[in-house]
Amino acid sequence: MIDTDFDAHERSRWAGRAEAYERSFGRLCAYPAGALLDAAAVRAGQRVIDVGTGPGTVAAAALARGAEVVAVDAEPSMLDAARRTAPGVGLARAVLPRLPVRTGGADAAVANFVLNHVGDPAAGVAELRRVVRPGGWVAVTVWPSPHPPLQRLWGEAIAAAGVPTPAGLPRLAPERDFPRTEAGLSGLLTAAGLVDVRCATLTWLHRADPVDWWAGPAAGIGSVGLVVQRQPAVVRERIRRAYDRVSTPYRDADGTLRLPTAALLASGRVG
Repeated sequence: MIDTDFDAHERSRWAGRAEAYERSFGRLCAYPAGALLDAAAVRAGQRVIDVGTGPGTVAAAALARGAEVVAVDAEPSMLDAARRTAPGVGLARAVLPRLPVRTGGADAAVANFVLNHVGDPAAGVAELRRVVRPGGWVAVTVWPSPHPPLQRLWGEAIAAAGVPTPAGLPRLAPERDFPRTEAGLSGLLTAAGLVDVRCATLTWLHRADPVDWWAGPAAGIGSVGLVVQRQPAVVRERIRRAYDRVSTPYRDADGTLRLPTAALLASGRVG
């Protein structure tokens, strides 16, 4: 079944969950921040819009470069977190593809793992392009498909617990989806009218405390969180035990998780 309101579903997955996100997925998503800003050619004196800022990690990094930053997010708890993380950043509550920035009002626009969560990625990229002046850069990250081990871990835990994937989980409409590959993401940016488009795959080992890593799904974040939350308490505990088992090969001697992962980083210039 295709959810006719993918965006509303995504908003519900993040509502009031900034603290749980910072503890779990936020640390993972922080990794490409520097490379993302490099891809957008962010430097001192520039006007930058950070779309889907979350707890403000990328915004803070852009401020540290001397940029003037507007951080945008749909979720109030994320904006509160961004206010603490990036003092001095301008904050705005908004959702792609409608940004409160005049056409050509920014020197660069960045969106770190945001296109994963919008119902019309093409319209989202077009809006990022709209707010950037000619000659400025747009840079985005998304998770790739096929998924690397880190992203596969949750599905493996749910399967190991004997929990079938619920029918009717919200999905992006096929006509609005795109291949989560270097070619697919490059094509999305090119179709939006960006030029000098480039895309690369970043790979790294994500280190995490197993308890913190479980905190995201336990709080209902993302599709896996929705699956977990739909279960009775006894089944949630079964999933947790399965997670402990399937994650064992990725644990150091001190118990820390070392999870191989990857992301696609693409950028393009406004002609």
